[in-house]
Amino acid sequence: MDEAWRLWGPYLSERAWGTVREDYSADGDAWRYITHDRARSYAYRWSEDGLAGICDLEQRLCLAFAFWNGNDPILKERIFGLTGAQGNHGEDAKEYWWALDGTPSHSWMQWLYRYPQAAYPYEQLRAENARRGRQDREYELVDTGVLAEDRFFDMTVSYAKAGPDDLCITIDVTNHGPEPAPLHVLPQVWFRNTWVWGRDLRRPSLQRLDAARLAAGGIHAVECEHEWLGRYVVATDGTPEVLVCDNETNNAALFGAVNAARYTKDGVNNRVVHGDESAVNPDGVGTKAAFWYRFDSIAPGETKTVRLRMSTAEAAEDTFAEGFDAVVSDRRAEADEFYASVLPARLDDAERHIARRAFAGLLWTKQLYRYDVEEWLDGDPTEPTPPPQRLGKEARNTSWRQLALADVISMPDEWEYPWFAAWDLAFHCVALAHVDPAFAKEQLLLVCREWAMHPNGQLPAQEWGFGDVNPPVHAWAAWQVYLIDGQRDRDFLIRICTKLLLNFAWWVNRKDADDSDLFEGGFLGMDNVGLFDRSAPLPPGYRLEQSDATSWMAFYCLQMLKISLELARTVPAWDEVATKFLEHFLGIARAMGRFGSQNVGLWDDDDGFFYDVLVHPGGAYERLRVRSMVGLLPLLAVASAPPWVADELPDFTARLRWLAERRPELLHGFLERSGPDGNHLQLSLLDAERLARVLAPMFDEAEFLSPYGIRSLSAAYREAYTTDVDGRPMTINYEPAESQTGLFGGNSNWRGPVWFPVNVLLADALRTYGEYFGDAYRARADTIDQRLVALFRPGPDGRRPSDGPHVNGPLWTAHPTFSEYFNGDTGEGLGASHQTGWTALVAHILSRRDHVTVR
Repeated sequence: MDEAWRLWGPYLSERAWGTVREDYSADGDAWRYITHDRARSYAYRWSEDGLAGICDLEQRLCLAFAFWNGNDPILKERIFGLTGAQGNHGEDAKEYWWALDGTPSHSWMQWLYRYPQAAYPYEQLRAENARRGRQDREYELVDTGVLAEDRFFDMTVSYAKAGPDDLCITIDVTNHGPEPAPLHVLPQVWFRNTWVWGRDLRRPSLQRLDAARLAAGGIHAVECEHEWLGRYVVATDGTPEVLVCDNETNNAALFGAVNAARYTKDGVNNRVVHGDESAVNPDGVGTKAAFWYRFDSIAPGETKTVRLRMSTAEAAEDTFAEGFDAVVSDRRAEADEFYASVLPARLDDAERHIARRAFAGLLWTKQLYRYDVEEWLDGDPTEPTPPPQRLGKEARNTSWRQLALADVISMPDEWEYPWFAAWDLAFHCVALAHVDPAFAKEQLLLVCREWAMHPNGQLPAQEWGFGDVNPPVHAWAAWQVYLIDGQRDRDFLIRICTKLLLNFAWWVNRKDADDSDLFEGGFLGMDNVGLFDRSAPLPPGYRLEQSDATSWMAFYCLQMLKISLELARTVPAWDEVATKFLEHFLGIARAMGRFGSQNVGLWDDDDGFFYDVLVHPGGAYERLRVRSMVGLLPLLAVASAPPWVADELPDFTARLRWLAERRPELLHGFLERSGPDGNHLQLSLLDAERLARVLAPMFDEAEFLSPYGIRSLSAAYREAYTTDVDGRPMTINYEPAESQTGLFGGNSNWRGPVWFPVNVLLADALRTYGEYFGDAYRARADTIDQRLVALFRPGPDGRRPSDGPHVNGPLWTAHPTFSEYFNGDTGEGLGASHQTGWTALVAHILSRRDHVTVR
């Protein structure tokens, strides 16, 4: 299918409130500037949100669903959750929904939302989570009892495209409770407000079509016209009441000020919930509309269906005829055929279900991300001047004025992270490459473009601080995508590698303070893994030489080396680039393993492990002896050079020969063996002895190896470990579940849980070691993969380890949840509950073909 089929997709966020983009406060507290309660009345500046929503690529026109059970104080228009300050373990969505299916072109999409029949317990969730401490579990919606006896509706929304601009939409609502219950269903369509900010005064129009303008009876419709998008008609069958208002802020309700529009954004809510007929326009003209279906009583087990069609064509007699159902059936069948071609035949039904749901989550979290930092900092012509605090030296993102994005981007999580994160995105792309390699490549290139990458070469981390430092995994992801796509797109490799040369130089110039080849970097994605906050400034004269930062850079070198070697086969100039990365890697390997900046390496020969080193102003040092993921990351720095290198790359080969003859001490991590197809070269931070010593605790179930992957901190610290750091006692202990400290907001924990991205990297590294050391290392990689997949594999009772104690019964066990991280002992999913960003790597594990190898 051509690109036209991607015009419409699930690009509408589940949450736009509480984001940095929408925050114009003086103190930078985005969570409090626009809250969930304010969102229904506030016209967003940068993006929109809604349930099971879609929009066009520019997010001009949006469509989503709202519900009301007759008991709630507000319409259910968007996902509710606690802010970072409200949750006892940070921000947390307090709803249940699942992405069920999807195709890369969004020709077929399906999404499920679970809605209580009783009043939604907003205040109860806030109050009980506020009462609980960090030692307690999070208090979830199911804990309130509101879903007992299955007293909820399941809303299944399906989208099937008859053409690029013709969408057939159904919503099936099922009462799973023991008694009849009422329900109001409101499909809504609206224009994103682009006209009040003073930058584009063109105003789209939306109008209810009366019977005289409709060619068919039994149909209700609205006409939506936009200068760029054109004209669309949204039609429904049945007998809904059509409500129309404007997507404009209710200033009177929020600020006690005069409204610019008579019929404001919350008009539909006020009409349905409060019976205020004056809240909607009787003339049926505005920029937002809802089709109000009222089901007074849905029997237990009964399903009601609502059908819509959004098209550039007029509504006609055949709009909801047999052809409508045929489109839905055909698109569903095509999705089945597509995944039959993607997923290997060796997978069983449970594995196919896991992989397909993971891909669905990835495809549903493609969202339009619009953020022009300069416009955001300076404010809009028709709005008040932003507070001066926003422009201070330490204010958020002031040094990123060049960043201006308006692109569909793969987000980490639909609700908790409705903004891109650079290192998350790299992992998303590896999984996406199995179903949509073109999009995966576009994503990797996007954050390297001039309107995203900083002029100094730094990649933007995420909107809460674009200048934060994330691990450099972009080159690895690019190489993986290249392999998965059949090793054929060298133009992509050239484009990404030339950009990453700038980023590599940024790392070398900014994060190697004394040119020792030992790197700093801050928290590097692993928020609370250390004895103290590694992103906080150290006292003057101190420096933390990080095992993980240095390992990441060695890893980065080798990924760039592999890309350069591949490109050098057809463009000889890349041969010299490969030599440059060889030299840089060897320098890092020497510093890390032997000398360091103060004649001490990060390797501890007594313990057989790598540790961070704190260097004091006078040159004294101390190793921070904590066995964590930080000390396992040196395993990642390994690469094999294929046999053809010796014959095809003269500069690289000559340099290796020169080093072997004159500087053999630099080749500590260089291995070579002969095979029937030529010499095999391997570069690694670890020789065979050190490799074996690091792997011993890694595959010890009393330390790192859990039933569900590699833990982020050794379980040997079940009893707290205390050591002196610069004369002060510091303590760390194994915490397999949520963090019990407030470090980084307390919503992330690298002190015990299992995290997918680093596990996948470790398994891939072991396969590379296996190319030199043999099948025993490949078997260990398979062990990690199998344990990761086991998180989602149902047991005899249908429950998965990742489900946790809340899930019980077939209505729940049918739906795997892809969490941010997992309990290091039980496998229960923790953190963000819809992280089919990097946790969708389970689909990458399951979809690997034999011909795709890690080189």
